[in-house]
Amino acid sequence: MTEEWKLNKSSDIPLHQQIYNYMKNRIMNGEWPVGTRIPTQRDLAAKFGVNRSTIVYALGELAADGLIQSKVGQGTVIANNTWSLIAATPPPDWNQYVKSGSYQPNIHMIQQINRSETDPDIIRLGTGELSPELLPTGQMREIFSGSMASKLSLGYSEPKGSLYLREIISDYLKKKGIHATPSSILIISGGLQGLQLISLGLLYQGSAIFVENPSYLNSIHVFQSAGMFLHGIPMDQHGIRTESIGRLKRQHNAALLYTIPTFHNPTGTLMSSRRRTELLQICARERLPIIEDDVYGDLWFDAPSPPSLKALDQQGLVLYMGSMSKTLGPGLRIGWIVGPEPVIDRLSDIKMQTDYGSSALSQHAVVEWLSSGMYELHLMQIRAELRSRRDFTLDILKQYFHDIAQWNIPQGGFYIWLHVTKPISIRPLFEQALKEGILLNPGNIYNRSDQQHLRLSYAYASCNQLESGLIKLAELIRLHT
Repeated sequence: MTEEWKLNKSSDIPLHQQIYNYMKNRIMNGEWPVGTRIPTQRDLAAKFGVNRSTIVYALGELAADGLIQSKVGQGTVIANNTWSLIAATPPPDWNQYVKSGSYQPNIHMIQQINRSETDPDIIRLGTGELSPELLPTGQMREIFSGSMASKLSLGYSEPKGSLYLREIISDYLKKKGIHATPSSILIISGGLQGLQLISLGLLYQGSAIFVENPSYLNSIHVFQSAGMFLHGIPMDQHGIRTESIGRLKRQHNAALLYTIPTFHNPTGTLMSSRRRTELLQICARERLPIIEDDVYGDLWFDAPSPPSLKALDQQGLVLYMGSMSKTLGPGLRIGWIVGPEPVIDRLSDIKMQTDYGSSALSQHAVVEWLSSGMYELHLMQIRAELRSRRDFTLDILKQYFHDIAQWNIPQGGFYIWLHVTKPISIRPLFEQALKEGILLNPGNIYNRSDQQHLRLSYAYASCNQLESGLIKLAELIRLHT
């Protein structure tokens, strides 16, 4: 129950009556099905910003109407709604349907993070996207209203995406040393859809997926919900450690390896050239395909990153994913997969069955950015801004965290992997920070056993927010160690 409805405290209607009306409407129209558990009185009082007695009064009226009831071990649940009041047969148990869905729910902490990110007043110290002030909103508006507007098409694009966009991306990738014809490129609605298509179209249930440990993949359930399981491979400062991959591949019958070699999420690590070569050699020997996620590859600071795995790939071993989400804006939902044509044909067929193609408007916008030269100019500005924000954040860490934490110095991307050197309780720290208006990304959402790390991002929060948020975070860490 996370709706954005708010009390009107200037209304003549008493607060408890407003809450009663709001909750009754949700129950009566079936939005809150029978059996749904409602938050505790304390949580409701905090949500609505009222005294607990006001909540007690409102809940009492709902209980008197027979709409809610308290059950031992279950708390207070919805007991009735419109349908169960007037129907001869009981309504469908939607909560049972929810529990029966094949896609696994996210872990509770990530759900809290997703909800809290909608609060404009919260300081988001770990958010993995560009700040709204860094997004090229004005230029994007000009694209859609300028002379190119006449070329817009609102129809469906080809199964693999706009041919013109794929031709443009083919030229763009050549600059990275990746030679891919348009027919070997699939336009997707962001990197996450790419992973979903791969899980549906290329893998069988019960297979193992190797990932770096920690990994962004542990914070989503795209492969697990398709009946697969993740197996973490340790990292060091050079990237994923390769010495155990062969043995583990045979032991777990792994289907593929997923990696973010360039400015890894969440650690910010840049895989060295030597490690990239080792990884390709071992995976080629073990016949272990690789998914290379390169969404941060354009965001280097002082020098271009080493060639991508795909640029080094001589055997068609690598499926390469790129995206505009981290550079032009996550709302575009445009990315791409590069791979062998039979694989791209298979994935495009599944994509057509699921969404009939990515947004024509977004594809048009990306064409304009890449073909006009605006994208390279934009990247120069974003790199400079992110480098400045990184340095600003590092200065704060040196001043306030020198005795309680260690950290890496990222050469690009969004993230600093903060290692708290004293034992801490991650969950209480997360909850207390949230009460203080600070949203954290704890390490245990990327590695379930990790209680010592936080993913810090200098990409989203303003410099003022970074300073005040980090100073407060240092105080909270000291209280929890």
